[in-house]
Amino acid sequence: MDFHADTMTEALVRDSDSFEDLIAAVGAEDDRSAFARLFGHFAPRVKSYLMRTGSDPSSADELTQEVMLLVWRKADRFDPRQANAATWIFAIARNKRIDCYRRDRRLELDPEDPIFLPAPPPAADQSLEAAERATVLGQAIATLPAEQGELLKLAFYEGKSHAAIADEARIPLGTVKSRLRLALARLRLRLDPES
Repeated sequence: MDFHADTMTEALVRDSDSFEDLIAAVGAEDDRSAFARLFGHFAPRVKSYLMRTGSDPSSADELTQEVMLLVWRKADRFDPRQANAATWIFAIARNKRIDCYRRDRRLELDPEDPIFLPAPPPAADQSLEAAERATVLGQAIATLPAEQGELLKLAFYEGKSHAAIADEARIPLGTVKSRLRLALARLRLRLDPES
């Protein structure tokens, strides 16, 4: 943009209403001349800001158009008591820049990253121990009263919350909690009698 055009735009704005008044005119009356004045003043500044914050010229042009379109569409929501016109417009520009960054950011995945490799199978002795513990636990749960065993299954195997169990079993929440505590105490005694 040349200096002469920028000086003329500032003179037009200076001779007329404030930026806040221009936004109000756009919001209340869809005033195209007020918007043209806003656009002439702020579009180059918004583009410059976007380029300083990392946008290439093409993206900055596109984002500037989107920002000014939002100024047109949301002018009726502008509240001069909360911010001046420049602050409001540059907040829109900053938010559009963040949205664009999030949208365009591509996660580079490294196929050799250990997180993508399958976990090694457990050692045979670990598998055997786990199976034995599961069998012993299953037998211990089988010795519990049916209602306690069912509550344990719902809480620990199905991962349901105490409130969900109370709703499902149609019993008070306090009863669910006390029965689960009692069941866990009985299991502890059965599995580790010395504790």
